[in-house]
Amino acid sequence: MTDEAPGLSFPTSLGTSTAEEIRLLGQDLTADLMGSVGFGELAFWLVALRRPTPSETRVFEAVLVALADHGFTPTAIAARLTYLSAPDSLQGALAAGLLGGGSRFLGVTEDCGTYLHEVLERHGASGPGAELPADDAGWDALALAAVTETRAAGRFVPGLGHPVHKERDPRTPVLVRIAEEEGLRGPHLRLFEAIGRVHEQVLGRRLPLNGAGVCGAALADLGLPVELLRGFALLARAAGLLG
Repeated sequence: MTDEAPGLSFPTSLGTSTAEEIRLLGQDLTADLMGSVGFGELAFWLVALRRPTPSETRVFEAVLVALADHGFTPTAIAARLTYLSAPDSLQGALAAGLLGGGSRFLGVTEDCGTYLHEVLERHGASGPGAELPADDAGWDALALAAVTETRAAGRFVPGLGHPVHKERDPRTPVLVRIAEEEGLRGPHLRLFEAIGRVHEQVLGRRLPLNGAGVCGAALADLGLPVELLRGFALLARAAGLLG
């Protein structure tokens, strides 16, 4: 605040610091958070502005683990070559890898979450008072309509297919199981599973539900903004690139 501009302030919902303390999310960083809150839990809290439940934390951190490192991928290659050229610029190598996150790598998490969310909204199956299908047959009918509409529009269904896992992505059933165990297998995951069951009727071939897609569905079921889901994929991959 200054004399020239009385009332001037800079509000933030995240953190502030003074000469004596640092506060984050309304908590004392050193007294309340350090040693008590895991990084995954904190990342969720920073975005959602609410502390996740233990069940939400388990699903969220399972997603981060699923997306962390995939070995010899374009993003890893970009990071490694940049580091080879400029070993004095670790941040440049990490940035190079993260900049490669797009529609084929990492971006699928957001694309799939957004796609599922839009389908649910379009068919009145999203938000308070939504009419959700009562059983697998109902979810299959909704999924079939969505895949048919998408194919007719000449677009791809995000989350279908994988360049390595041709039959089954091993991450998909595990994340669905964890969400089920925690009572968080919500409409986005159920719709994604249904797409896995019915897409062959429209596309004429069977494709696996990939891990990036199921991660997007799980994150959307946690109530996280679908327009930010790629950020969580990048957060996870940063650890993999550093490794």
